[in-house]
Amino acid sequence: MTIHHHISDELLLGYASGTLAEGWSIAVATHLALCPSCRRRLDFMEHAGGEMLEMACTDVADDTSWAAMKARLGDGKASTSRAAATPTPDKRATPTGDAVIPEPLRSYLGGDLADLKWKALGRGAYHIRIPTGDRETSVRLLRIPAGKPVPEHSHGGRELTLVLKGSFQDGAALFRRGDLEEADESLQHQPVATPDEDCICLAVTDAPLKFRSYLMRLVQPVLGI
Repeated sequence: MTIHHHISDELLLGYASGTLAEGWSIAVATHLALCPSCRRRLDFMEHAGGEMLEMACTDVADDTSWAAMKARLGDGKASTSRAAATPTPDKRATPTGDAVIPEPLRSYLGGDLADLKWKALGRGAYHIRIPTGDRETSVRLLRIPAGKPVPEHSHGGRELTLVLKGSFQDGAALFRRGDLEEADESLQHQPVATPDEDCICLAVTDAPLKFRSYLMRLVQPVLGI
């Protein structure tokens, strides 16, 4: 499995420092469970952050510290991988093994793919709302029928979409298992599940979607999306 779309530096730094809301942390930790490259990036960020803290404690840090850290993060010489840090104390992000849904997400859902109970969204799509302890994000699992589009929409805030099974096309970009798409207010799009199989993905938002279709806007409060 080759992952082409990764966590942004901003999100990964927030995760490393423990400042992300729980919903964002679930998405990042689940991607980390699937992506050795980003686990190595996380290790290196934490290592570099520790060195910067030591510099600050010895009064030798200066205004170039952040630039130096960014340069080091980009030099491709990351440290050895380890399991990612936890979004919550009892849910570690570890490599997925044979499971379709890795930890920590599997614990939130109560099982792997075969154990899930989906709720209809209409037009063959299904979802599962995932409760969290934060009031900032909305987290859900989505199942989009093979070959079918998501209704065209833009965003009132940030949206993270992590593919767990199948794939989807968004413009010229193809997102497969492990790929993470990060969208914001500047993006209006209509992702389409590829025709080979249903696309199952984790979606996290911090604001309602802005649908182009009047009908979708009408039923949006009922669907809760």
